[in-house]
Amino acid sequence: MHAMQYEITLPADYDMGIIRHRVESKGHLLDDFPGLGFKAYLMRERGRDDSPVNQYAPFYLWNTAEGMNSFLWGPGFQGLSEDFGRPVVEHWTTLAYEEGPASGAVPRAAIRRRQRIPAPTHLPEAAAELAAEAGRLARADGAVCALTAVDPRTWEAVHFSLWESEAPQGVGEVFQVLHVSAPEREKLRRGRQW
Repeated sequence: MHAMQYEITLPADYDMGIIRHRVESKGHLLDDFPGLGFKAYLMRERGRDDSPVNQYAPFYLWNTAEGMNSFLWGPGFQGLSEDFGRPVVEHWTTLAYEEGPASGAVPRAAIRRRQRIPAPTHLPEAAAELAAEAGRLARADGAVCALTAVDPRTWEAVHFSLWESEAPQGVGEVFQVLHVSAPEREKLRRGRQW
């Protein structure tokens, strides 16, 4: 599975209602997208949940590379690039994915936490510890799902979780969830991915 995210940072005085309207009018377009486990349409507002910026930052978990490529080279991403400029797309390979006790709920919040993997780290042990973090997050009350993924180019892990209502504070960057497209979420393989 492939995790992916891009961030569009907007001016401090940007009307975030424009982003809400964009998601309301276009979010449903990926509700049946082949190869997509889920797309969480995420937003941060300056001054809310300790965010220093206004930002639109969707997060994707892909079941297939073909689905991800179809999106990146298709009209949806092209339209976003025309409206905001082509963003840098971060990409991670998934180490673990788990469903939480609130897996049937509509998520309202998300948390992303980045973690560097230092060079002298023993990689098999690190992978097991990172995968276990997805399980710990997913077992928390209110957790919809959680995953841990790694970019082996930069040796950075990302821990990502969706929450039924308010996300736990102090665990990472908090995002509002405006919509979730999840056409193949039930096909996402749970547990360790190796």
